[in-house]
Amino acid sequence: MRIVLAVVVILAASGRTPGADTPGSPKSEKPNVLFISIDDLNDWVGPLGGHPQVKTPNMDRLAARGTTFTNAHCQSPLCNPSRTSILTGLRPTTTGVYALAPWFRTSDKLKDHATIFQWFHKQGYTTLTGGKIFHDAYPPKLDKKDAGPEVDVWGTHGGFTPRPKTKFVTTPDNIALMDWGAFPEKDEECYDYDVATWAVQQLKSPPKGPFFLAVGFRHPHVPCYAPQKWFDLYPEDKLVMPPVKADDRDDLPRFASYLHWKLPEPRLKWLEESKQWKPLVRSYLASISYVDSQVGRVLEALAASGLEKNTVIVLWSDHGWHLGEKGITGKNTLWERSTRVPLIFAGPGITSGVKCNRPAELLDVYPTLAELAGLPANSANEGLSLFPQLKDVKAARERPAITTHNAGNHGIRTEQWRYIRYADGSEELYDVLADPNEWTNIAGDAKHADTKKQLARWLPAKSAAPLPGSAGRILTYENGVPVWEGKPIGKNDPFPEK
Repeated sequence: MRIVLAVVVILAASGRTPGADTPGSPKSEKPNVLFISIDDLNDWVGPLGGHPQVKTPNMDRLAARGTTFTNAHCQSPLCNPSRTSILTGLRPTTTGVYALAPWFRTSDKLKDHATIFQWFHKQGYTTLTGGKIFHDAYPPKLDKKDAGPEVDVWGTHGGFTPRPKTKFVTTPDNIALMDWGAFPEKDEECYDYDVATWAVQQLKSPPKGPFFLAVGFRHPHVPCYAPQKWFDLYPEDKLVMPPVKADDRDDLPRFASYLHWKLPEPRLKWLEESKQWKPLVRSYLASISYVDSQVGRVLEALAASGLEKNTVIVLWSDHGWHLGEKGITGKNTLWERSTRVPLIFAGPGITSGVKCNRPAELLDVYPTLAELAGLPANSANEGLSLFPQLKDVKAARERPAITTHNAGNHGIRTEQWRYIRYADGSEELYDVLADPNEWTNIAGDAKHADTKKQLARWLPAKSAAPLPGSAGRILTYENGVPVWEGKPIGKNDPFPEK
């Protein structure tokens, strides 16, 4: 799948004739929105300090202009449910979308639900989207006309970067997307370059009246390809590797492994045996720096348009990505590596150059943008507006961040604690201030019983059943038996290590 980072930009009007309907200038003081998403991007960005060597100058500059939420988390560590959540403003436990399929509109209760695009459209906005915003093939091609029910204008779809004739790496399952290395030769040959070019064109010639422009990038999602110059930023012999602990999984409940039971992403054991751990980490870093450059092109176009001073920006990713931590790569866990994401807001009225450690959720983006734009709130939204924290990073937050991966499995993240409860009732607890790598599960320590009790109050009371047609990394728990992709997992089945 892909790590996603999104930048939302609200462009407020100024210096216009009252009632005028000029390009990039809203009616009735309505701001415009530029929404940029990056796929499968974890916290390896400068403002979050997830990796000491990462080079993300454009995101760094954006953070210097705004407020960075250092404790922001996704609603699900998987593309389709995460994107469904941020766009609908609903939790996976409400939508029933837990896997890579189906499209959320197949649900009777969601077929008429207003996404963030439709909410802004109802307030007079022209909505445009290019690249990966919805998950991959969604909406179905039937809806991707010049105009359709989801958005007014469909731009270039982009896609995974062009691929070499032969894969660089033969992974255990040898899935086509599971590859990494220096390719192609030029930035312009990557599809994300086309997406950025499309976005630049929209900013050069914006529609009349207020607009909501969504731009979705696929890097650093696998395959982790980028031109050689981005690899040159990270010499392999000087590469700092992610911290790992050989016995890290020894204190985990068995159910923790079921969430990522059999996946195409290789395990750390295979990477080490194949001498591919460093090449993968290097490729992921190179892909991040490449996509940062494309974000920079869009932000430069915004500045050149004359709208920057009246622009509010939010930058986010759909979920994190493991690169060896806990012995795995990829997402599909309720640990920090999978759930922590970049979330940066910048613009007028937002405190600049500060960091907020209050828990935040991607679910909060929908109501936050609505409030920043001066729109009425959508009462169906399950997130909280981050407007108070954008004014004062110390403003109180009434609840923690809550992440769900398949029905019945939830993670609760506060400023100090991560509490996980799985569908079978097994638990994990980490004091992330004392144990930032989540190496010591203290859930069984009696002295933390009250802490667990308080955190458990935030567990969703109910989890909607998976929608019919759910497929792609789906885990269910049926009559005491875990079922992965329709196949029961035996009590003594060994954890797949490749």
